[in-house]
Amino acid sequence: MNVSYLYSLSRFLIAVFFPLLLTVNISYAEKPIIVAVASNFAEPMREVQKKFEADTDFKVKISSGSSGKMAAQIMQGAPFDVFLSADQAKPQWLYQQGLAETPFTYAKGVLVLWSANPLAVDDQGTILITHAFHRLAMANPKLAPYGRAAESVLLKLNILSLKQPSLNRHRIVSGENVAQTFQFIASGNADVGLVAQSQVLMKGQLRNGSYWKIPVDWYAPILQDATLLTRAKEKPAARAFVEYLRAESTRQLIQSFGYAHHVP
Repeated sequence: MNVSYLYSLSRFLIAVFFPLLLTVNISYAEKPIIVAVASNFAEPMREVQKKFEADTDFKVKISSGSSGKMAAQIMQGAPFDVFLSADQAKPQWLYQQGLAETPFTYAKGVLVLWSANPLAVDDQGTILITHAFHRLAMANPKLAPYGRAAESVLLKLNILSLKQPSLNRHRIVSGENVAQTFQFIASGNADVGLVAQSQVLMKGQLRNGSYWKIPVDWYAPILQDATLLTRAKEKPAARAFVEYLRAESTRQLIQSFGYAHHVP
């Protein structure tokens, strides 16, 4: 075969296919990782995302919702790379199933009583302690860690009773997660509710309405764990994000959204 023909053909193939290969490599490198985030952490996560993308060459896509539902989706093969849960149990369970690496605590939640009405909640939580509310919103305790914490508080105050399951149930509005619970209160479907402090504070300041911080000894600690999912263990962006989440500067950022300081 003519040498000049082969040379011309090789140049043609390089000219045609090299740019395509380069495009594939670039698109793969720029493909964002998907982080599954508990609904109570959605807003802080957007700030973490912004800073992480500014400090690195990686991109992040956020998917937020109920921790329980996202854990089930991960079990069914959902394409998440990192999981930020609202509790410790679900990341630990995924780890035991071989679907995740060793979990670590990234945030400690704080439960508050909040109302969109700036006059409804005083600094003693009187409306809750005296049962003076009309309707109260809480997250479903079977699905949400903040719901379990809320249930503990309502049992302590005899608003709910294990012996009388129907007690005050008509006065309770239950959300699938703490984000939906917040919406019930914000929309007026409930006059008060038990939500995450991170939903009502921004950099230490109350966004709107009125709130009371529930005494921390009224409910079990709300420790929120994160984990790198096994499917993403070879992804540099996913591993970099997990390390970024552990950084002291990120911990301080998280605390500015109303989470408590946690010593591992």
